[in-house]
Amino acid sequence: MNLENKIEAILFFKNEPVSFVELQKLVGASKEEIREAISKLQNEYANRGIVLMSDGEALSFGTHPEVSDLVEKIQKEELSRDLGKAGLETLAIVLYKNPVSRREIDHIRGVNSGFILRNLLIRGLVERGESIAGERSFSYKPTLKLLEYLGITKIEELPEYENAFAKLENFVKTTEQDNES
Repeated sequence: MNLENKIEAILFFKNEPVSFVELQKLVGASKEEIREAISKLQNEYANRGIVLMSDGEALSFGTHPEVSDLVEKIQKEELSRDLGKAGLETLAIVLYKNPVSRREIDHIRGVNSGFILRNLLIRGLVERGESIAGERSFSYKPTLKLLEYLGITKIEELPEYENAFAKLENFVKTTEQDNES
């Protein structure tokens, strides 16, 4: 498989910005090879609904600017819907275990949470922060807007916070031990 396909697969799988340094490590290519592959990919995606976006340090998929009206319409429809069980479940994990990585959320829920996290980010209920030590992805934490909606001034005011936090930590440790066995 060529380098462009590998980069494309990584971006699709991660579903979040990936640094050039991380891409180099993951695919074992030089900085120049990565930049050349990205340039080819950007040309391939130039006239599609999806584009490759870069800030010079990281790369991610995004929607083409020409479909912004359509995306805005879809986004408004999404925001008008209820969060649903998956959204509430993910939100609870972020509230009680913040900061938390997407990998940890996926592990606790047992499914990919990328779409749900994107939805919560768009709604302004969670925010993405710096990566957690030992993690290569972003961390997620509740926003002040969310705390305001909940009518609390700090996380510790959540119902059963200490008890729920301890149970969540115990669950994570137990499943990690089971995975190591």
